[in-house]
Amino acid sequence: MDPIAGLLDGPRARGAFVLRCLLEPPFAVRIEDGAPLTLVVVTRGSTLVDATPAVTGDVVVLRGPAPYTVRSAADVPDQAVIGPDQRCWSPPGTDRAPHDLGLRTWGHGPATSTAMLVGTYPVGGEIGARLVRSLPALTVLRPADLEAAPAPLVALLDAELDRDAAGQDVVLDRALDLLLATVLRSWFAGPAAPSAALARRDPAVGPALHAMETDPAAGWTVELLARRVGLSRAAFARRFTTAVGAPPMAWLTDLRLSLAADLLRGTDLTLAVIADRVGYGSPFALSAAFVRERGTRPAALRAG
Repeated sequence: MDPIAGLLDGPRARGAFVLRCLLEPPFAVRIEDGAPLTLVVVTRGSTLVDATPAVTGDVVVLRGPAPYTVRSAADVPDQAVIGPDQRCWSPPGTDRAPHDLGLRTWGHGPATSTAMLVGTYPVGGEIGARLVRSLPALTVLRPADLEAAPAPLVALLDAELDRDAAGQDVVLDRALDLLLATVLRSWFAGPAAPSAALARRDPAVGPALHAMETDPAAGWTVELLARRVGLSRAAFARRFTTAVGAPPMAWLTDLRLSLAADLLRGTDLTLAVIADRVGYGSPFALSAAFVRERGTRPAALRAG
């Protein structure tokens, strides 16, 4: 199972939110929308994202739901706060508050020195959430950090923001899908890859991860995985835990329950069929694992 495909193809909310921000220093905007995953692409000028500099061509990946701030300088007070559902307000007495500039565009005016595209990505599936949880809270990707430059896709998304045609929300959703997939794939393959991606490059850990993802219902054990990659049981367990951050069987349990949760929410398959697909011998065994690991029962996931 490709983890990026799991993020894009799993059951998730549709309706990605994309906004062009045109800001003139001094500026400071705090975002408290609670989005699980956000991309900020600086298309002109520079900014500080939670005190980390980002300049033209940089892509900032933010793992939510923690708030973050974009500022022109560290000492600039907040001019606006963006909350859930993209509701915006300004603190009392704010000078030069950003405002609506037309279709999917917001800020101080059309000819500002700083411009950004902000895309918030709704992650609805458990498999996609697993990938998001493995990312750092904030990463600024410079062009040199990426195997492939996303500039053509950024230009496409920027141009589509100005269109008001039928089905435009779907086009923007798919365009953000494509940009996100390209950025993540390029980041994971490049020199600044996060630890979760580096684990997949490990000649012992990578094949073990692939084996469990390809056939999660198989009767995997630490000993069986160790033999598969040519290591002793103890050496494999240490190497896997160091690289991934969890022991092999704990990682597999989380994978199985995440797959089961997505099937419960996204299909009408019976609990017995789902249990068999993810490696549990009976509905009771699957239910017991959910209660033990997640503190909930499968019926509650299906009802929700």
